[in-house]
Amino acid sequence: MKKLALNYVDTFKGLSKEVWWLALITLINRAGTMVIPFLSIYLNKNLGFTKEQVGTVMVCFGLGSLVGSWLGGILTDKIGYYKVMVGSLVLTGILFFGLQFLETYTQFCLGIFIVMTVGDIFRPAVFTALNAYSKEENKTRSLTLIRLAINLGFSVGPAVGGTIIVAFSYTGLFWVDAITCIVAGILLLKVLHPKKAKVLDTHENKKGKSVLTDIPYLMFFGCMVMFSFIFVQLMSTLPLFYEEYYHLPENVIGFILMTNGALIFIFEMPLVKYFENKKIQHLNSVIIGVLLTALGFAVLLYTASMYASILIGMVLLTFGEMVGFPFSNAFAVKRAKRGNFGAYMGLYSMAFSIAHIGGHKFGLESIKAYGFLQTWQFMAIIGAITVVFLFFLKRIIQKEK
Repeated sequence: MKKLALNYVDTFKGLSKEVWWLALITLINRAGTMVIPFLSIYLNKNLGFTKEQVGTVMVCFGLGSLVGSWLGGILTDKIGYYKVMVGSLVLTGILFFGLQFLETYTQFCLGIFIVMTVGDIFRPAVFTALNAYSKEENKTRSLTLIRLAINLGFSVGPAVGGTIIVAFSYTGLFWVDAITCIVAGILLLKVLHPKKAKVLDTHENKKGKSVLTDIPYLMFFGCMVMFSFIFVQLMSTLPLFYEEYYHLPENVIGFILMTNGALIFIFEMPLVKYFENKKIQHLNSVIIGVLLTALGFAVLLYTASMYASILIGMVLLTFGEMVGFPFSNAFAVKRAKRGNFGAYMGLYSMAFSIAHIGGHKFGLESIKAYGFLQTWQFMAIIGAITVVFLFFLKRIIQKEK
């Protein structure tokens, strides 16, 4: 057991202190956005919005994320990742504070769009900062550490947020969200000021090509939209499947979903380290990740043994996530050095925003029209198609070299 613990700790060695600070700032920021999981309840019960209106607000949420990712890439290339990160964190805090004063449907649609636009400007900037603060051999593990911080933040946030709502109402939640974002911005100013932070990768492409002219990267972007499209079902339609199809109580569903976070926390960094040591190409790793995710949905079709289907499916989905996303991120970072780095990373972030806008709605509409099992077939087929496209992309990249 001691040896396993030491081996686990070893997987984190070699990362710069700047990366660790970025992980802490990301953790504070993501844990601080605890109003988001409760947003639909707040809009429905406190403001009296209909479910259709709540759905439209969530579409505005996704559109804001999309615009923010695009705008963040442009601003990062124009004024630098440091100013973008600080500005995004502080302004998001102020906007979260103001969100509590919005009451009408139109106000909230516009308000959540602006909040998410400003908030997700942060994403391309943090990817660019990670590239600057990481040595070449540590970039994938640095990205994985940030993913761990995000997952931990999303795990802690709802638990703390629920307690705050009970104790202080939603007003307290908006206050805490605002304060944590501003605190994260102040911490960034203190510990990662350009005069204090040590840049390990000073790559600058002064003749950088536009991301829109990089056809292989655009193909990769399309693959990531499809991959994310099926993955987001984990957050919406899958819990519904457990509740409506198998009639599982909320505590059991919570335990199953917690398995995802626990597996990521325990296995993701060692798994990434293993793949790096084996020198597996980034695109090969992404192909494995997408394939595992597709198999995860295919396993759900086997309903003869409920718990075997659920647990094996969750394990496959989680390992697909752990392998697919860190190395897709690493591929994007490496490819981004061909052109304007911020724009490349902004487009990569936009893939997830697009998936959030369309993926949840498609999954829910598919369940309504065809049922759960047919929907899982659709997801598995989309995953298989993504794998085929990734193989084509791999051949194109090989010809480039």
